Parts: sequence; C-alpha cells; structure tokens
Amino acid sequence: MKVLVTGGAGYIGTSVVPLLLERGYDVTVFDCLMFGGTQILPFFRNPNFHFVKGDIRDKAALEAVVKGKNIIIHLAAIVGFPACRENPALAYSTNVEGTQNLADVITKDQYVLFGSTGSNYGSLVDAICTEDTPLNPLSIYGKTKTEAERILMATGQATAYRFATAFGLSPRLRLDLLVNDLTYQGLKQKYMVIYEADFMRTFIHVYDIARSFLFAIDNRSKMQGHVYNVGNESMNFSKRHICDLIASKTGAYVHYADVGEDQDKRNYTVSYEKIRNVGFETTLTIEDGVDELIQALEVVKVHNPHANA
Repeated sequence: MKVLVTGGAGYIGTSVVPLLLERGYDVTVFDCLMFGGTQILPFFRNPNFHFVKGDIRDKAALEAVVKGKNIIIHLAAIVGFPACRENPALAYSTNVEGTQNLADVITKDQYVLFGSTGSNYGSLVDAICTEDTPLNPLSIYGKTKTEAERILMATGQATAYRFATAFGLSPRLRLDLLVNDLTYQGLKQKYMVIYEADFMRTFIHVYDIARSFLFAIDNRSKMQGHVYNVGNESMNFSKRHICDLIASKTGAYVHYADVGEDQDKRNYTVSYEKIRNVGFETTLTIEDGVDELIQALEVVKVHNPHANA
C-alpha cells in the first residue's frame, strides 16, 4: 500500500505518519515545511518513509507525487480562522485551488481522505449537527474548507471528515488550539482569559484523528463517497467546562472576558452517530489530553505566541 500525505509535516500529519509506517505502508509526505522540518526527522530512519518538499499550489509537482499512490490523505491547508484572516489570498490559493489541483490529478482508482472541519457548520443556535445539517461557514477558513470538501466529494473518490476541535500532543505541537492554549496559559501563567465561555464545542484528541484515517483505509468500500462528523458526543463541552478542568489541575485563575469572538461561531453540539455506526469510536478524553500536555509543558520549553481564546 502506497500512501501520500499532503501537509504531512503538520500537527495531524506527524501523528498519522507513524501509524501508517507501523503498518508497513510505503508513506510519502508532500509538504512545503512552512513550520520547519525537525518534527519529521525520526521518520527518515524508516526505509518506507519518503519526503518530497513541495506546495500543493504547484500542480505539476503535485501530479508527480500523486502518481502511483493508492491512498491520498489530504491535510495540506492554511488552518484556523486567524491564519486565514491574516492572509486570505494564501488561504484561498492553498485550501481551494490546491485542493482543485489534487482533484484534477488523481486517477480513477485512487482514494482521497480529506481532513475537513466542523467550522463548515457556521453559526447555529440550540442545534445538533448531523452530516445533513446545511453548511453555513462564516470565516475565510470555514468557507475555503467547505469549498475544498465540495470539490473532493464531487469526484466520487473521497471520504471527508468534519473533525471536532483537536487537542493533545503531536510532534508538531500547536498551541493555537483551545485546549492546548488554555493548558499552556493555566500552567505557565497561572491564569486563563476566555471569551464566549458558554459556547459549546466538541473535541477530539489528535491521536484519534490519526486513527480515523487508518479506519477509513480499512473500510473504504463502506465509506468512500461519504462525509462524516468525527468525534464523540461525550466530549461536547462548553469552554467554561474546559477552563474549570484545567484550573483544577493547575491552580490557575480564570478570567471571563467580554471582548473577543470566535469568527466561526462554533456554538453547537454534534452527532457522531453516522461514523459510530460504521464502527469508529474515539479513545482519549479531554482529561487525558490535559494531563499529557501538563506533563510535557512542565519539562519542554515552548513559546506560545497566540492570542487568548
């Protein structure tokens, strides 16, 4: 089995690549290394790992690396509303045009797994989102990911995963994610600043995100052509609940601010019945993620440049 992971040097990619290699798959990462490459160094020890430096906006380069692959896990993107807001043109050219490039170069027998997002749902009040809930993305990030999902699903060769909000440790650690950021604040600053405290979100550990891609590979015959919410109803929490959990473990003070907003307006609960009926369940809880983050951040010096959430 030959697997290509676009954006494989990122937060999710560096969690899924080891699982693919453990299975003995031939794995190629295609990434522009926007955030450096030290996080992928251990992979080079495995003879089944290959790396091609490139950008999905370069159609010729993408076509060359796609050739001969059985599975493409498409993760390359400008991720999150702050990064997309900072450079809308880059977000569109990467998330939409880069994805169109991929749709244009795949062959009929190739299977694409797309890392989509719950931000596609936009602003909903007192709603439980299923895969049939109309999409209403509000931010540049949500809009570009929604369009990318549409492009790939139109090929008939893809499965799209609308992930809950990710958290947890990964070789390419992100501290702009809510749980990760708040844990950092609580541990290092001993206080957390939070806005829209009663907004509801659903969460998923990055390891379970990685597992979900292997699950799709194993269940292609049932899952190809379908969109799935990926997460677990047991982790539908308010931001206040997350702060209280972290404060109980760090002794941090929580300040609830009246300024700031989530441009994606994520304030809803999500149903994961569809993917559960296929057989996928998450394994790690919010508390598991907070505990591992505290252990790691106590010994590893990292800088968190991101604004409070």
